[in-house]
Amino acid sequence: MVYDENVYIPSDDTMLFIDYFKQFFDSNTFNGIDTNQIHNILDLGTGSGILAIILAKFIKPTHFPKAKIYASDILSEAIEIAKENAKKNSLEDDIEFIQSNLFDEFPPVFKNKFEIILFNPPYLPSEPFTKQKAKKKLDYSWEGGEKGIETFEKFLSQSKDFMSKSVITYIYFTFSSNSPLELIYSKIKDLGFQIKILKKVHIFFEDIILHRISKKYF
Repeated sequence: MVYDENVYIPSDDTMLFIDYFKQFFDSNTFNGIDTNQIHNILDLGTGSGILAIILAKFIKPTHFPKAKIYASDILSEAIEIAKENAKKNSLEDDIEFIQSNLFDEFPPVFKNKFEIILFNPPYLPSEPFTKQKAKKKLDYSWEGGEKGIETFEKFLSQSKDFMSKSVITYIYFTFSSNSPLELIYSKIKDLGFQIKILKKVHIFFEDIILHRISKKYF
């Protein structure tokens, strides 16, 4: 894998996804999901592309052989790094890349398309960043808005237009125990999602928590 100073380097939150998904590498099932109904999977905020690569290399062949893997990021640098990493893993034809701020630049063809979305969102409050004279590109990986949840709130609001409406859909995401989780959970439930905590890891002063939310639109 190659990395760039402007692009988020896989860290503990990334590894939480990977450690959780590892249990399904040699399994006949995937997290209780009907894999026959999965056709399009999105890694949103892909960074170096590692989660999309894990999906394409270790999970898709045995669980979602007909699924298309997509990866998006707000930064052009991230898209270029992720493409390079996909090529290094001989997956350049298995992952489609899209540069976009959340779903803002997604073409209409992607409406109602995805059955699974992975999102490792920025969740730190913006105050430490706004005090800087100039915002760095890497700050997009950390800064989640004034309270640290605004970026995720926008994602949730937009996601309903891009999730499939014909099957149960799933979103996997991480958050910190230092975030206002009850507020986040309340907003998730208000949008009609069911929420489940899958795994957590304690890192210094916080727990990083992997969640799965699901919704049945039909």
